[in-house]
Amino acid sequence: MPLDSKSLVRQVLQLQAEAVTRWHNEPIDNPYTGILGVVCQQHAFNYQLWHEEDVARSRDVTDERIAQVKRAIDGFNQQRNDWIERIDETLLEMLGAAGVEAPAEAPLNTETPGSAIDRLSIMSLRVYHLHEEFEREGANDAHRQRVGERLARCAVQTEDLSGSLTDLLGDIIAGQKRLRVYRQMKMYNDPTLNPYLYKSTRKAG
Repeated sequence: MPLDSKSLVRQVLQLQAEAVTRWHNEPIDNPYTGILGVVCQQHAFNYQLWHEEDVARSRDVTDERIAQVKRAIDGFNQQRNDWIERIDETLLEMLGAAGVEAPAEAPLNTETPGSAIDRLSIMSLRVYHLHEEFEREGANDAHRQRVGERLARCAVQTEDLSGSLTDLLGDIIAGQKRLRVYRQMKMYNDPTLNPYLYKSTRKAG
């Protein structure tokens, strides 16, 4: 894929919106390659995380089911963060292949493209489910007005975030900003770093 920030962001937005709709009717898939394949996989973990969190908030499930869901949430969240890093790693590979190298004094951004794409992924899920609520049978006018206001805010946020991401990618591609992969280093799933896990392991032994 050529390094064009506007085209890439446009394709990411389209992928996320179409995948959310498709996955609500068909099994999760990933028909993409290259950077879009990585974006899609990261998006899939957000999709699964979103729906597990819905179950976790239900009052109609057993404690055993909640425990299963909590473990699934931890797993999906870990994978979500791992694949944010993979998006940035893939972008670095693409920049290297294109011969783009920012000078050492070029500024860094507080948020990486992978993190911004993750936020757009979550926004696409929010928009889909808000549309469901807007169209829900039996919803009254007050409910639809409240949901419509949230959809309008989501549209503004999506436009702002995607525009900022386009600008950031443009600066990175032009060598005017540096891209660095920031490791999330989550501790809660690591049995060597989570005291509860490694103490439990010692007791079991």
